[in-house]
Amino acid sequence: MTLLEITALTAQLGRRAVLDGVSLNVSAGEVVGLIGPNGAGKTTVLRAVMSAVAHGGEIRLGGAAAQALTPRERALRVAYLPQEREIAWPLTVERVVSLGREPHRRPGAGLRATDRAAIAAAMRKTDVTRLAHRPADALSGGERARVLIARALAQQAPLLLADEPTAGLDPAHQIALMETFSRLAAEGGAVLTSLHDLGLAARWCSRIVLLQSGRVIADGPPAETLSPARLRAVYGVDAYHAETADGLVVLPTRRLSGGGDPAEDATTDHDAAAATDF
Repeated sequence: MTLLEITALTAQLGRRAVLDGVSLNVSAGEVVGLIGPNGAGKTTVLRAVMSAVAHGGEIRLGGAAAQALTPRERALRVAYLPQEREIAWPLTVERVVSLGREPHRRPGAGLRATDRAAIAAAMRKTDVTRLAHRPADALSGGERARVLIARALAQQAPLLLADEPTAGLDPAHQIALMETFSRLAAEGGAVLTSLHDLGLAARWCSRIVLLQSGRVIADGPPAETLSPARLRAVYGVDAYHAETADGLVVLPTRRLSGGGDPAEDATTDHDAAAATDF
């Protein structure tokens, strides 16, 4: 089942095209890594799916036109974890995670047994159960990241969009998160996640979509998409590649002079989004 269809997606930042005809699909059972240099358009793609960015083209969620969905209908189809990790209010961790259940609740209704079970499961998966009664705004950056991931998981939408979800996590929690994504896919869901860590993308993504200058330049299995020649051309780096019993290993080892696209360093995805009224 196709959970997300993006066709000819475009977006502008002033006079610059941030996205230029991006098309991709995500089906149940997939963990799709969205990669590319800074400014390639990764964050803008994810924000467009959430209607947080003015855009052209067509986006469909579970077969329905995204723009025709109410906020609640959208939230039942897709959960979104943005780059930002700020928690502005002194809510407890458990309360923050419980916000993921709002699309499933009637206005003013309390938490049901199914809601509490989903909250508890999400907190276990992200290793924040022991933090349940602590103020979320007083946690470390990595702990806050895991709390917000738990909130997205508690939503139990079939599609999860995650924008650089491993940022700020230690290696053990990075791997645990990618394991969780794999389980979600195995259970019939899907994940579309932007990543800068090529090693995590190679090891855990079933498919990788590579963006450059707002266009899809490769879409396929990790071994194909992360080829040495392509990493040299797009990122300007040499990388170590190895097939192991645990899967593909890709480790950038050195920067090449004159490689990649220097223009991509001018604006990060986050800066591009923040600089607009999107």
